[in-house]
Amino acid sequence: RRPDIITIAGEAHEDPNVIQTSADLAVNNDFVARGYLIIRTAHELGCDTFVHISFPRHMSYETMSRRVAIMRATCEELGMKFVLETAPDPTSDVGVAGAQQYILEKVPAWIESYGKNAAFFCTNDAHTEPLLKQLLAYGGYFIEADLPSPLMGYPGALGIDLSAEAGNFSAILKKVEASVVAKGGAGRFGTWAYSYGYTTTAGLGQHAINVLKGESELLKLSDLMKAYGKYTAGAKWNGSFYTDVNTGVRARNHVLIYQDTYMMGKGYMGNADLVVPEKYFSIK
Repeated sequence: RRPDIITIAGEAHEDPNVIQTSADLAVNNDFVARGYLIIRTAHELGCDTFVHISFPRHMSYETMSRRVAIMRATCEELGMKFVLETAPDPTSDVGVAGAQQYILEKVPAWIESYGKNAAFFCTNDAHTEPLLKQLLAYGGYFIEADLPSPLMGYPGALGIDLSAEAGNFSAILKKVEASVVAKGGAGRFGTWAYSYGYTTTAGLGQHAINVLKGESELLKLSDLMKAYGKYTAGAKWNGSFYTDVNTGVRARNHVLIYQDTYMMGKGYMGNADLVVPEKYFSIK
């Protein structure tokens, strides 16, 4: 109705074909590439098992169900065991507290069953903090969160105060990393160095400004990465335009992006420089 207004959707939860018809530009975390890269990173670190924790509501989303299918296929190719575990939905009757208590109680048994060389992943933010807390205590790996950030789960799990570092992601990462290493988690716990939520908000705002000034093109991938890069010094990004898994049609206005994985006590894993095998883009 108003072509003079540029509408940009950052990390929309609508299905791709819905948001693509509503926004001039949609940007999501790259659930396709990350389905492969998270598993590859776990394998590279010596993990033999990957445990995916979720619940039916999340698995009904195309983005999450497609990612988990890619994760399973990558595990099969790399010779890793893939496990699906179900945890309570925090929006159900048990609430956030009940869902978190479930994770706290189950992790020791999961480590007993799958071993300390298992990597764990959960699709819900509320599950992240108790999962990190117990993995630090009992063993296991955590490559990165569903929407990665050094602020996602780590402060609470580690019991650290980051109020003095607020807004300074280099300082935040340094403090979180030091605490993880002090608890024996070096090389086992990862994140994106800069919060995905923060950089999506700031980066897309900057991209809009650049477009309105005539300095960037709305649907040019390199211009989008330039805007994100303004807020993420030292961290590399990669991504591609969304491809419909059923039709093979590539969207002109929907971009999937990801930041290089940072393993605390180890450093960047170089994932932003890797080429994801083409076959994974057609798995559903």
